[in-house]
Amino acid sequence: MGIAAGAGPSGLLVAGSAGLLLLVLAGLVGLLVAGRLRAAGRGALAEAERARRQAEEHTAEQAARQRAELARREQDMAEELRRLRRREDELAERSAELEQSRSEAEALVARRVAVLERAAGLSAEQARAELRREAEESARREAAVTVREIEREARAEGERRARDIVAGAIQRLATEQTAESAVTVLRLPSEDMKGRIIGREGRNIRAFEAVTGVNLIVDDTPESVQLSCFDPVRRETARLTLEQLVEDGRIHPTRIEHLHERSREEVEQRCVRAGEDALLDARVGPLHPELVRTLGSLRFRSSYGQNVLGHLLESAHLAGMMAAELGVDPEPVRRAALLHDIGKALTHEAEGSHAAVGAELARRYGESPEVVHAIAAHHNEVDPRTVTAVLTQAADGCSGGRPGARKESLELYVRRLARLEEIARSHDGVAEVYAMQAGREVRVMVRPDAVDDLGAELIAREVARQVSTELTYPGQIRVTVVRESRATAVAG
Repeated sequence: MGIAAGAGPSGLLVAGSAGLLLLVLAGLVGLLVAGRLRAAGRGALAEAERARRQAEEHTAEQAARQRAELARREQDMAEELRRLRRREDELAERSAELEQSRSEAEALVARRVAVLERAAGLSAEQARAELRREAEESARREAAVTVREIEREARAEGERRARDIVAGAIQRLATEQTAESAVTVLRLPSEDMKGRIIGREGRNIRAFEAVTGVNLIVDDTPESVQLSCFDPVRRETARLTLEQLVEDGRIHPTRIEHLHERSREEVEQRCVRAGEDALLDARVGPLHPELVRTLGSLRFRSSYGQNVLGHLLESAHLAGMMAAELGVDPEPVRRAALLHDIGKALTHEAEGSHAAVGAELARRYGESPEVVHAIAAHHNEVDPRTVTAVLTQAADGCSGGRPGARKESLELYVRRLARLEEIARSHDGVAEVYAMQAGREVRVMVRPDAVDDLGAELIAREVARQVSTELTYPGQIRVTVVRESRATAVAG
């Protein structure tokens, strides 16, 4: 700018030279930079080329090593294949040698067998069969002798142990003797009570016998009357009824019916309590409530003069003691023995033996198959298959067979009276049937809406005919059919 400040042509020349110089310098600088860039590019290309050549050399070396490794492996495999072929050839030779040796051995054995067969006059199969037969016969004879000896010893030992177990169980159990009785005596507070019990023209005593089905015997015995009936449940219900009538003092037909119904309920409760007491006494676990009630009802029943519930408790104790002696769990054995005669409470309601009825009842209320089988098999109607069933049979036999346990005459008497009632009850329209007067009278109550007077007469004749045909009895049996009509009104 200072040069340009000067005026004149020389100043302009100097300024142009300076600009030209700057342009030259700029071109030189550009050439230098371009040369350096080209030199740097050529160096980079050379370096890349060297890297490529090194990579190719490395790859070629790896490929060479791999080819060498493959060649070595192929050589090893070829050597292994040659070795295996040699081994196979050796095995084939050995196999051929063994086959030849086996053939020679078989031929030698065949020659020896032929020589032995010619010498013995038997073939090899015949000789084997003969030897086998002799060995079997000898073993059979020895086994039979051994088995016979074992059975004899086992039978003797079993009988001895059975006697000891049964005798020990019976000796440890103390029970009462049976007493045949079909009569209950009721004490009265005074002799005047007999007249009130009889009633005007015998009205009360007739109503009592009709409602309860029990004979009421009023004789010369001071301050007492007798109740006679073969059914102990019915007799106990009548006793409670008469006892309450005597205590109350009001004796008339309506009061008799009312107190008899209440006595039935009380006897039912006693059955439940008796069943619960039996479970505790026999040390048996809980039972279904219906089984408890049915078991307790056997308190009032007897078999051959032996109280059935007492027999069941006795059998349970005997079975438990025998099971303990044999090392068997006593709980299911006691349970089966306690329930084995429970069907006797229902034999008048269901068809079949008491063993079958009892087994079905136990199955229905959830008893185990072991207990059900023991109940069904205790009279050999079903073959006993368990120890529990066998011990139940043994306990039943011991309880019923001990001296003084049972008497036959009462059982026959009870069966005859039960059959009398069954014959009369089989007719249509019959409401209640009572065998009375020691079986000399059958009193049949019919429903007045189902049977008319002519029908009642026909039922009496038919029952008498059946009794004459089916039963054997001394004297005569009177059949009385009662058809009663009642009218009831309520005032107020």
